[in-house]
Amino acid sequence: MTRLLPGIIAMAIIVLASNILVQFPMGAYLTWGALTYPFAFLVGDLVNRLQGAAAARKVVMAGFVTGIFCSLIGTQIIGEFGPLVTLRIAIGSGLAYLVAQMTDVSVFTLLRQDKWWKAPFISTLVGSTLDTVIFFGIAFSAAFTFIDPANDTAWAAEMMPVVGLGPVAPYWVSLAVADWCVKIALALIALVPFRIIVGKLTARVA
Repeated sequence: MTRLLPGIIAMAIIVLASNILVQFPMGAYLTWGALTYPFAFLVGDLVNRLQGAAAARKVVMAGFVTGIFCSLIGTQIIGEFGPLVTLRIAIGSGLAYLVAQMTDVSVFTLLRQDKWWKAPFISTLVGSTLDTVIFFGIAFSAAFTFIDPANDTAWAAEMMPVVGLGPVAPYWVSLAVADWCVKIALALIALVPFRIIVGKLTARVA
């Protein structure tokens, strides 16, 4: 368990920071949390590479527990438009995190013997896509209104060009597209620290 502590602490910090920073907008389509959450995939991939899939899954579960704790607190904090965390956001966030991170672990494990960059990048690409689709779909799509009918998400259904440039779609689609683009950009950037950290730690062990 001691060997897992750095990964558990790092994952918990990222999830906690993301839950706080998601409350602060950054432009019309993003929040500051979009810049921190993608590094959860980096932490999981590093643990997977250095300690194996079983260890990575334990770290993922530690982050899930942290996320649930944050959501419970958020439901009790009332903002200008109601609770900071609604039931739909709590369910979407928790399910998206768990499915995406566990899928990331599985894909990484399948590709771990391939070229060094394939496992972290492709697993993060798949995980990030699932995370985006599940979270924004459950939290804001009209298809999931039945989860919490009293929660007004009409603002998310307003029709507009996707990120101001593409075809007309509900506003939440623009939020999802912008969020996904940031995730993928950071996945590419994260390959650098992944390579450096793995290289240094494996050399130290050798």
